Amino acid sequence: MSIPILDLKTQYRTIRQEIQTAIEQVLESGQLILGPNVRALEQEIASWCGGGHGIGLASGTDALRLAMDALGIGPGDEVITTPFTFIATANTISRAGATPVFVDIDPKTFNINPFQIEPAITERTKAILPVHLFGQPADMGAIMELAMRYHLLVIEDSAQALGATFRGQPVCSFGQIGCLSFYPTKNLGAYGDGGMAITRDGEIADRLRVLRQHGGRIKYHHERLGYNSRLDELQAAILRVKLRHLAEWTSARQRIAAQYDQLLADLPVTTPYRSPEVTHVYHQYTIRAPRRDELQAFLQKRGIGTMVYYPLPLHLQPMYAHLGVPEGSLPEAERAAKEVLSLPIYPELTEEQVQTVAEAIREFYG
Repeated sequence: MSIPILDLKTQYRTIRQEIQTAIEQVLESGQLILGPNVRALEQEIASWCGGGHGIGLASGTDALRLAMDALGIGPGDEVITTPFTFIATANTISRAGATPVFVDIDPKTFNINPFQIEPAITERTKAILPVHLFGQPADMGAIMELAMRYHLLVIEDSAQALGATFRGQPVCSFGQIGCLSFYPTKNLGAYGDGGMAITRDGEIADRLRVLRQHGGRIKYHHERLGYNSRLDELQAAILRVKLRHLAEWTSARQRIAAQYDQLLADLPVTTPYRSPEVTHVYHQYTIRAPRRDELQAFLQKRGIGTMVYYPLPLHLQPMYAHLGVPEGSLPEAERAAKEVLSLPIYPELTEEQVQTVAEAIREFYG
């Protein structure tokens, strides 16, 4: 039995008619850019995130990049973030002309360790950029307390965590701006690129809308340097169909995670920790595994897909060598990079498939 890390084809088959109908309606309308589906999706996603304004954008990376611009983050500023994340988190800081300042992670959650943030704050610190990694929110209580005390901005990278909550409050509702990705592999994924910024501040929302459309409100009138970053109408229509299923899909992910927890409990691997303060949406089910690379190769031979998110922490990436953060400086992130392995998890995964994955891991460890 071949078990991929992700199976988008099976999901499509379950909603094929809904998707085809939505696409045909958009094509028949002839309105392909910033149409009614984009506006409706912006409201629907904002509601999922506790209210406010949604601004549909071309990608999750653009959501982060435009957030920097809308908040005035630029040359001379520092933004504190995690080294254990996808490169977009940090390179959008760099693209703004600011400097990413990496602090270590909590070894249990893989999220930024709030106790490491305060020592990294300097007179140049402008913002904190936490990532809600693998679908589990960062410790937003401690992060927001630091942000208020030091008058810092907060941008939430919620690309992997739509629907997750911290102390009952949805991600994207804590900081000035929350950033979402609709990349196809996400829990709510488009059939192409897409993203959204969420804010409760009307002035920030207005800035983001101006930025996404070449810096103008009126055609051929441009107030400022902007971007071409719009979520297109076809993707919005597809996402609206999928959003109707997201609560059910999230429950399925949580059920699969619980099954993995039980089946792997007596093995040498460490199953994902879930803070009692959060709702975890399990974008990834990521274990720590002794002899990780050997285990991954063993599973691959048995047709079981896995992924390593992420094999090289950002402070050790060649593009950030100039920051002078040597190996050994952020030991938890570096240790995680050597041990993590993400197992198949998607709503259509069957109990039998989960058992097959667990049995293969059991076989590997003897």
